[in-house]
Amino acid sequence: MRSTKYATLGFAVTMVLALTCPGPGALSSATSNEAQEGQQSASASSTAKPVGVVKAISGNTITLTTDAGSTVNIVVQESARLVRIAPGQKDLKEATPIQLQDVQVGDRILARGIASEDGKSVAASSVVLMKESDVAAKQERDREDWQKRGVGGLVSKVDATNGLVTLAAPAMSDAKPVTIHISKTTIIRRYSPDSVKFDDAKPSTLDQINAGDQLRARGVRSADGTELAADEVVSGAFRNIAGTVSSTDAGNNTVTVMDLATKKPVTLRITADSQLRKLPPTVAQRIAVRLRGGSADGGSDAPAAGGGASAPDKAGEARSNGGVGGGRPGGAPDFQQMLKRMPAVTLADLQKGDAIMIVTTEGSANSQPTAITLLSGVEPILSASPNSNRAAMLLSPWNLGGGGGEAAAGATP
Repeated sequence: MRSTKYATLGFAVTMVLALTCPGPGALSSATSNEAQEGQQSASASSTAKPVGVVKAISGNTITLTTDAGSTVNIVVQESARLVRIAPGQKDLKEATPIQLQDVQVGDRILARGIASEDGKSVAASSVVLMKESDVAAKQERDREDWQKRGVGGLVSKVDATNGLVTLAAPAMSDAKPVTIHISKTTIIRRYSPDSVKFDDAKPSTLDQINAGDQLRARGVRSADGTELAADEVVSGAFRNIAGTVSSTDAGNNTVTVMDLATKKPVTLRITADSQLRKLPPTVAQRIAVRLRGGSADGGSDAPAAGGGASAPDKAGEARSNGGVGGGRPGGAPDFQQMLKRMPAVTLADLQKGDAIMIVTTEGSANSQPTAITLLSGVEPILSASPNSNRAAMLLSPWNLGGGGGEAAAGATP
């Protein structure tokens, strides 16, 4: 993971850090910044440092899709130095020399060379490669680490002076609040208001975290699970909405919902990263019983709470119960894990009047809120809870990086 302390250690370290694939424990939005810095440098001195994924290879030309979203042709010079590094390597001392034929579609590379006047190609004097398989293995290790050492939930209190963030106990749980200890070495990132992707989380500071935010952290937990010394934190301001479907627009991939709390319509975007699920009636009834203060039988379709926050995965990022709970039979259900097992639905399956609960991005002046998780079949739950916002909070903590989309936190945070 890129850290600012590496910023002045020279080009070798910059290449290594920029190459690391987007995702928790790997690449933050600093990669995009690096690419942009390289492009800015190109305009000033014709030296470019594009980084991204190999799209195609023809002869000595590599077509690269950069992390900034553009396409650049990397023309590898005969004298170019090509090396391969592993995720997490901090310099090029142990890099392995390779040949151009070792580069394959899907691999990540960072090239350095002279940019053409139109910026569409780079005559590369050096290429640093990170294999797709190595990146996948690193992401899997990161996901496992988030599962083992992670917690997540809603921020109830922030003490910036002492570096403390308190997470409220999750809904339908007898777990205690969790206190997150943030130090000078803690990596802090924050989600963009119009994005559900972990890749888009930007470097942040403790003073940007507010009560009501959703937060996920990983680090060293205390024996009783009520405290965590954070190595890494990612937060965001997300909305929880409970309401009924007013209309759907398949052409624009949007759904308009009448918010039960505000009594106002809200139009939400549905993307490939949105997780759309439906609760079977029996599951919805059992959850409703819990909300009324009763107890569902131990054979409920909702599993007992797990012991740690899940990291975002390929099917949907960080699905967990907020990292607290004992996992005992009949314990509080792990709502996020349960969602993974519920039937998927599409926008076309939603009908006018259907009751739904949603977690969305904030949205911005230039974009509508985007649905992260949308759950239908929730009529019994909303009937059981006079406070629609409390019912909607069952979907928290949110799935970092998108409910049903590609893990980028992860989420694989």
